[in-house]
Amino acid sequence: MRNADILSEVTTPALVVEHSALERNLDLMAAAWPARRLRPHVKAHKCSELARRQAARGHVGFTCATIREVEVMAAAGLGEDLLLANEVVDMRRLGAVVDGGARVTVAVDSDVLIDAAVAGGVREVLIDVNVGLPRCGCAPDDAGRLADLARRRGLGVRGVMGYEGHLMLVAEPGERRTQTEQCMMLLRLAHEAVGGDIVSGGGTGTWKSNEWVTELQAGSYALMDTAYAAVPDVPFEQALTMVATVISVSDGWAVADAGLKAFGMDHGDPALPGSSVWYCSDEHVVFSMNDGTPLPSVGDRVRLEPAHIDPTCALHEQMYVVDGDQVMDVWPIDMRGW
Repeated sequence: MRNADILSEVTTPALVVEHSALERNLDLMAAAWPARRLRPHVKAHKCSELARRQAARGHVGFTCATIREVEVMAAAGLGEDLLLANEVVDMRRLGAVVDGGARVTVAVDSDVLIDAAVAGGVREVLIDVNVGLPRCGCAPDDAGRLADLARRRGLGVRGVMGYEGHLMLVAEPGERRTQTEQCMMLLRLAHEAVGGDIVSGGGTGTWKSNEWVTELQAGSYALMDTAYAAVPDVPFEQALTMVATVISVSDGWAVADAGLKAFGMDHGDPALPGSSVWYCSDEHVVFSMNDGTPLPSVGDRVRLEPAHIDPTCALHEQMYVVDGDQVMDVWPIDMRGW
């Protein structure tokens, strides 16, 4: 529900989405990875209204990172094919979503999680394979055994999943593609032992270099951040920015009201075009201007670009969809929490 008609009336700090840039990002990815070839990852934006725009382009299968995301997507009528691409020990809430009519598939990488899927009422799994990122995933040569066990326990095994997340920000495109191929050969070998129709993986950073998966799990492409914008051959636009208000100006620097509590900081400070960001503290971002540009005045608005979109969105309750300075809509970030 809109509580402002123009951007200057919005309380800051606030997440702002340029509608036209978002639409171009969605269209560009849909052209490259049409329909079910893309399984958008909703953890990037945690917003069911944005997910509806992705579904409208034919992407009716979605990737989730938390049980809460699965529950909200199903409740929003977007539960045709939900993948929880994360290991979960207690799946009873997921079983309730399945009983409600949604299709839920869960990534598993151990005997314990297969038992948890059966106990929780989940009916379908993907075997999660470690393809080089030292996180979750079974050894590639154990994938077939796990698939056999899952089938003996009455579960449907839809295929395999392997996330080459450690390659998303590799700068040199040729090197990124070579390393992606090496990771995907491990996943393909696992798939030969597992079977099923799905080979799932990839992300915004490997949207162009991963030609081996049957479905791409990209999410950040829709809104983007400065970490991905720095990667060559990732052409999506910065659709989301943080509007902040300048609250103090000194001799050589200015301060705006968006700090550590407004941004995910694991990939570094936010960026402000035409300026140098000095640092962020709890409620403040301190910056100076480049090339002799005058500092803004107290009360002026600035548009900051987050370095990592996923944790930034998780800190906010809503995003303002704008056309220039006009507020078109306000979308709840309704998939926060666990």
